[in-house]
Amino acid sequence: MKTIVAVDKNWGIGKDNALLVHIPGDLKYFKEQTLGKVLIMGRKTLESLPGGKALPGRTTVVMSSDENYEAEAKEGGRVLVANNFDHLMTILLTLEFSEGIDIDEDVIVAGGENIYNIFLPYCTEFLVTKIDGEYEADKHFEDLDELVSAGVMKLVWESETQTENGISYKFTKYTR
Repeated sequence: MKTIVAVDKNWGIGKDNALLVHIPGDLKYFKEQTLGKVLIMGRKTLESLPGGKALPGRTTVVMSSDENYEAEAKEGGRVLVANNFDHLMTILLTLEFSEGIDIDEDVIVAGGENIYNIFLPYCTEFLVTKIDGEYEADKHFEDLDELVSAGVMKLVWESETQTENGISYKFTKYTR
């Protein structure tokens, strides 16, 4: 499994159920990396998307403890709801056998904080947009640089720094 996330210098990822900053280049990167894939996200993350619907061109598996929760997808998208970790893994295995998805390559964890924490031990690749700034955040991601220092992770790639709307950022890839 992979993870995709945008973080500030303090590994903050969000505030009040929204991204810290709007960076069109990061949204484009997210689309490029996730199109045709299976996304895992929590209910609050889904509801923070435009229209509160799953994105087109992807299968989105939403985790919600509410057994009656119903989610919608935009045209061209598909959404499935899992009520717990075991249910989600059953869905992924079903997709693997029925549609040939590769859980290691085709499944991407997309937030929020609780979902990242649940799936961190199962992910082997982390696509991290590092934003050069500090923002007020109430949700955070694990500091992967600390895990690199501990020898648990490797930073294997980083892009040139880009600047949009006065915000500098770069794309990075970590592996376990």
